[in-house]
Amino acid sequence: MLTYYVIAPILIAVFLYFFSARVGKIIAIVAQSLFVLGAIYLLHQTHNSSVIVTNVGNFRSFLGVSLMADTLSAVFVVLAAIIFLAAAIFSINDKHSNLFWFLLFIWESALIGLFLTRDFFNVFVLAEVATVVVAVLLMYDRNNRRIYDGMIFLMTNVVAIQFYLFGVGYIYMVTGRLDMQAVAEVIATLPPMQVYLAYALLMTAVVFKCALLPLSSWFVKASTVPRAPVAIATILSALHVKGGIYLFVRIQGVFGEVIPSEFYVVLGIVTGILGVIMALAQKDILLMLAYSSVAQIGLIMIALNMGVVYAYAGGLFHTVNHAFFKAGLFFGAGMISQAYKTRDVSKISGLWHSGRSGKIMTVAQLLAIFGIIGVPFFNGSISKYFMATEAGVFLTAAMVVINLGTILVYLKYAGMFRGKPMLVKFAGDNVKQAVVLVLGILCLAFGIFGEWSKNLFFDFDLNVSFWGYAEKILIFVISLGVGLLITRYGRPVIARLENIGVRFNLGFRGICATVGGFFGLILIVVILA
Repeated sequence: MLTYYVIAPILIAVFLYFFSARVGKIIAIVAQSLFVLGAIYLLHQTHNSSVIVTNVGNFRSFLGVSLMADTLSAVFVVLAAIIFLAAAIFSINDKHSNLFWFLLFIWESALIGLFLTRDFFNVFVLAEVATVVVAVLLMYDRNNRRIYDGMIFLMTNVVAIQFYLFGVGYIYMVTGRLDMQAVAEVIATLPPMQVYLAYALLMTAVVFKCALLPLSSWFVKASTVPRAPVAIATILSALHVKGGIYLFVRIQGVFGEVIPSEFYVVLGIVTGILGVIMALAQKDILLMLAYSSVAQIGLIMIALNMGVVYAYAGGLFHTVNHAFFKAGLFFGAGMISQAYKTRDVSKISGLWHSGRSGKIMTVAQLLAIFGIIGVPFFNGSISKYFMATEAGVFLTAAMVVINLGTILVYLKYAGMFRGKPMLVKFAGDNVKQAVVLVLGILCLAFGIFGEWSKNLFFDFDLNVSFWGYAEKILIFVISLGVGLLITRYGRPVIARLENIGVRFNLGFRGICATVGGFFGLILIVVILA
């Protein structure tokens, strides 16, 4: 029953209070490991049965609360299980209270419920629960800066989700339904004008949750809160923001072609290009990673809205891949910044020469970097191959530019590994290093066995062409060469970007104004379309 997948993390959270801190953590990790197996079993079942539905309370159809698992939702459940397992193992030696661990698993339960529910109002409730939990995790040690950033996160998300709530109310007024499938059936019979306002309200909140520009400030702020547990930033980037992508796919499926897909393609291109520019302009390694995530989300949005099967499959597969290499990068960056007592990339060097642990961390980070920049035979190269296979000249060029920017960002990031060692020995926690290394190895494994891994998650009948992949390898090699030349001879330009401090960093009022402005924009586009 699908309800168990929502309840299981809550039970893990509650059981933590019946044991001592160390024993409770071990039991929680064992239980979470079993939960990963259960999530993989659910994915296997959806491949065999297509759709699994549980009607809570034995109500029929849309009359009660229904949970639905198809391949898409099952993939996100698997991602949630794996990323939270990695975060739990990574945090086992940290001195976090039981409250931290309790909230961690409640967060997982809220996200899994979000992925399984097919009720518009339940999405609102679960999104709000996840928002409150993250805000408390950011603020729970009562540091003034963290309380401020946590309140900004909470208030801006509350403002954005109100647009979603108003959209849900309008949907219910028009259709008398809240179940997504039932709403889709009614909308198909209505004049388009009747659903424009609901669509604009819902998609404003969804684009905010996706962290697409210009609605990404909340995500960057929350991912870079000083002295916050690195596990929070990791889950935000690797999984939480993917909830927005999941909702985007679902709600687009309910409303159909209300708005031209070109709108989201343009939004993705702008987000991707500006994301890598702002990542390149940072010295703070967590800011670099956060803006890089924004850029990758833009790339995914381009693929999901091209209207071709290969690109759509590539966009979904890249969503999965991004979770693994970005989790490895955030975990690693947290360890590195803690060891060097700084997050300034210009003040960190020689990690490779800082003992055995330094070499292990360098290798682990390089594996994740190879994944995100699309080095051949790594997972990112496979998903980017699918995204670009049927793209036209213009979109292919846009994706190449975004990937070139990504290469430049991580050439800069990799400067920490070479040069004169600043530490005699990198004192990395062995458990933490193992987590980062395993995530890096998965980036390689999902690339070498690209077609198998694609079929493991998504049952798309698509193949990798030898000559097509060879062409993508050539494009990558040229891009890498251009990136190395720019890194060597374009340092004054990069330094100027750093001095200017280019970033889309808005306060509470600015974020609220941007949300309102975006709603007006999308409403105009919907009406004119």
